[in-house]
Amino acid sequence: MAAIKFKKKNIFYSEAGKGKPIVFLHGFTETSKIWKSFSADLAEEYRVICIDLPGHGKSETVASIHTMELLAEVVYTVLKKLKIGKCLMVGHSMGGYTTLAFAAKYPEKLKGFCLFHSHCFPDTPDQMENRNRTIHVVDQDKFSFIAQFIPALFPPEVHKKFAKEIEKLIQQAAKMPKEAVIAALEGMKSRKDQSEVLKTTDLPILFILGLKDAKAPVDKLWEMVSLPHQSEILLLHDCGHMGYIEYPEETMAAIQGFAKKIF
Repeated sequence: MAAIKFKKKNIFYSEAGKGKPIVFLHGFTETSKIWKSFSADLAEEYRVICIDLPGHGKSETVASIHTMELLAEVVYTVLKKLKIGKCLMVGHSMGGYTTLAFAAKYPEKLKGFCLFHSHCFPDTPDQMENRNRTIHVVDQDKFSFIAQFIPALFPPEVHKKFAKEIEKLIQQAAKMPKEAVIAALEGMKSRKDQSEVLKTTDLPILFILGLKDAKAPVDKLWEMVSLPHQSEILLLHDCGHMGYIEYPEETMAAIQGFAKKIF
C-alpha cells in the first residue's frame, strides 16, 4: 500500500492494473481489504484503486467528526495525486454515503457510480438518537459494540455459514481506535439528504440492494431507485448488508457489466 498526506495525516490506498479507473470505498469499520478478490479480477482489465478511509485500516483519523464531505475530499486528494480523470466509483454502505458526497462536490470526476448496500437518505431523528447511544457505548466499551454490530449486518440464518468471515471482520474492526469509530458515527449522523444528487445527475448509477438488509430503509428503496435518469438495479432477495461476502459472484458480475457499459 502507498500513502499520501491529508491534513498532515497518512491516508493509505492500493492500486492494481491498468486501464479505465475503478475506485472502491469500503463501509463503516471495514478496510480496503474487503475488495481484495474484486480488485484481483478487475485489475486484468481496469486500473483499480482501493482507499482506506480516515480512521479505517492503515489510514489515520483526521478530525473529531469525519463528515461525508470530508471523506469525499480525502478521496479527491488521492485521485488527484494519482492523476485520475473520470472514474467509476463503488461505495459500500458508508462508502456509498461518501460516493454521494463526492458526486455532489466533484461530478466532473465521475463516469458513473455504484451504491452498494447504501442509500441517499439522512438519519431520521430516531436514528440520530440511536447513533448518540451507540457513541456512548463505544466510548465505554468499543469491543462490545463491534462484537454485536458486525454479526447484525448478516441475516441470522447465515451466521453459521459465514462465521469465519464475521470473526475476521470483528478482529479487523477491533483494531480501530475508539476516536475513529466515534468520528465515523458522528459523520454519518450529520450526513445530508442526497436525494437531489440522484434526481439531478446525468451519471449512470448501479444500485446493489439486499432485501434482508437490516441497515437499509427498505420501505424507501423503491423511492430512491426511481430518482435517477439512468440506473440499473441488482436486487438480492436473500441478502443482508454484506453482498460482497454473501453473493460475491453476482455482485462482482454486476459491477463488471456496469463498468463495461459506462466505459
